[in-house]
Amino acid sequence: MFPKLETKRLVLREILPSDAEDIYSIFSNEEVTKYYGLNTFKKIEQAEKLIEAFTINFQSRKGMRWGIEKKGVPGLIGTIGFNSWSKTHRRAEVGYEIYPDFWRNGYASEAVAKIVDHGFQEMELTRIGAIVFVENIGSSQLLMKQGFEKEGILRKYMYQNNEAFDVIMLSKYNRQNNGDE
Repeated sequence: MFPKLETKRLVLREILPSDAEDIYSIFSNEEVTKYYGLNTFKKIEQAEKLIEAFTINFQSRKGMRWGIEKKGVPGLIGTIGFNSWSKTHRRAEVGYEIYPDFWRNGYASEAVAKIVDHGFQEMELTRIGAIVFVENIGSSQLLMKQGFEKEGILRKYMYQNNEAFDVIMLSKYNRQNNGDE
């Protein structure tokens, strides 16, 4: 069963086929996809396929993606989740995006804090990584405020619009889930 999470202002819930228009609205915005490693959507079918991929990743325990809603306001303002989830190695990578109308309101920070806590406490992860385009200073700063540390630069690691970009690898780990018990 997909876990529903809540913060003071947000509901993090499963992304459903009925969310396709919201997902399309988010991922068809070039400001959102600028540092995403995914080309900007041109058709609603791309959103439908992405939702299907989120579902398949969760069912196969390779990832988990929540839709972000403001409490009491229907409709997604973004998504957040874990990619490259390895239960065996107790690790995953966090990824997120917020529609530009909702930037600089602390929603991404609130959502990151909630799923990081969920990852460490409920999923028993030891390590949560993040891969951020070097140019995406805001996202790097957000993660470092959440306790993530820079580990290094991965050269020409991600493509965006057929151009290779360097990314920063960041991570946070949970000392309580390190297997030393």
